[in-house]
Amino acid sequence: MASTNTEVGTAADHGGSGSFPPFDASTFSSQLLWLAITFGLFYFLMSKIALPRISSILETRSGRIAQDLDEANRLKTESDEAIATYEQELADAKARAHGIAQEARDASRAELDVKRAGIEADMAAKVAEAEERIAGIKAKAMGEVSGIAEDTAAALVDQLISAKVTKADIKSAVSGAKG
Repeated sequence: MASTNTEVGTAADHGGSGSFPPFDASTFSSQLLWLAITFGLFYFLMSKIALPRISSILETRSGRIAQDLDEANRLKTESDEAIATYEQELADAKARAHGIAQEARDASRAELDVKRAGIEADMAAKVAEAEERIAGIKAKAMGEVSGIAEDTAAALVDQLISAKVTKADIKSAVSGAKG
């Protein structure tokens, strides 16, 4: 049977000198050539394919960001204007409400003044009427005072001295005492 050799061979089996190939001075020139070709190929691929795609993606994103910022600024300006309009309308509404409240207060004050004037006039009329009645009652009472005084004097004289006095004498005595 034939045996297959799967083991790694030695450097002598490969025909080399036994040093690591990248450090072998005899292969430097071919390694440098392949390095230059590979670098040139990668540079060409990067400059013609990858970098333009990345550049276009960055420009697209930059443009989208700029549009979003412009839109955000526009919306901010609109919201500031809307807020200013709202605050102005709120201030106008407050002023109108204050005016309406002031008108209502003035109207109710005027209505109360009219009612108060009517009540005061009614009370003044009642007071004048009461004063007239009081003056009448006072005058009547004052007119009856001399009669009462005369009757009282007659009763006193009658009880004190048990003598009968004429009405004319009592009347002259009461009028002399008043004066």
